[in-house]
Amino acid sequence: MIGSIAGDIIGSVYEHCPIKTKDFKLFSSQCRFTDDSVLTIAVAKAVLEEDDYRKWIRDIGRRYPGAGYGGSFSGWLQSSNPGPYNSWGNGAAMRVSPIGFAFDSSEEVLEEAARTAVISHNHPEGVKGAKATALAVFMARTTQDKSIIRKEICDQFNYNLNRTVEDIRPSYSFDVSCQGSVPEAIIAFLDSESYEDAVRNAVSLGGDSDTLACISGGIAQAYYGGISSYILEQVKVRLPEELWQITERFCQKYGIEI
Repeated sequence: MIGSIAGDIIGSVYEHCPIKTKDFKLFSSQCRFTDDSVLTIAVAKAVLEEDDYRKWIRDIGRRYPGAGYGGSFSGWLQSSNPGPYNSWGNGAAMRVSPIGFAFDSSEEVLEEAARTAVISHNHPEGVKGAKATALAVFMARTTQDKSIIRKEICDQFNYNLNRTVEDIRPSYSFDVSCQGSVPEAIIAFLDSESYEDAVRNAVSLGGDSDTLACISGGIAQAYYGGISSYILEQVKVRLPEELWQITERFCQKYGIEI
């Protein structure tokens, strides 16, 4: 989960200034947490409380109105009785990583991932993106075998993962759809040699950088285990205390290295 938050923060400065290289400074004074982190932590809070996803996403999301939500989701947050709006956006996938860490079977992971998605992103592609991301996180921490992860995600979700970052990068552009960003984020992980390398791969695609790095970073943390002390400290100084405390509590409960 911290891997998702760190990826979001690292990618934040490149969301509207895309780059096509892995050679960039990981953190600058402009790096910040965005809606990706806020909503990931909200999902974690719902899991901790064994409570309603809609309640906590709405509650915590409203506390950070400047986090960078999309227009439709902003309307959802402010609604007195928000319902799903048939979104296929990658917001369903970027917030789901806690599910892959918290549940202990693929069946539970897929069921809970769908539940996190349908409160807003109930389009089949939105649900699919959330389920694929959560399953990738779960399999990364339980199988430790990229070939199995690749095959299972391809078979279950019909994503084309038989590409490389080098194949994708030249023609790839900003894409907020699940179908146009979740496979690419998973490939950024599959092509990586470390947590940091996965995040650099994701950012270097030149797309929706914070979300690509958030998705890829969550999977990479599950696979490689932990993140460096430097990255961890950079996350801690940028997150509000409230959000860090939820993150720390979640990691402690589910045995996630911090």
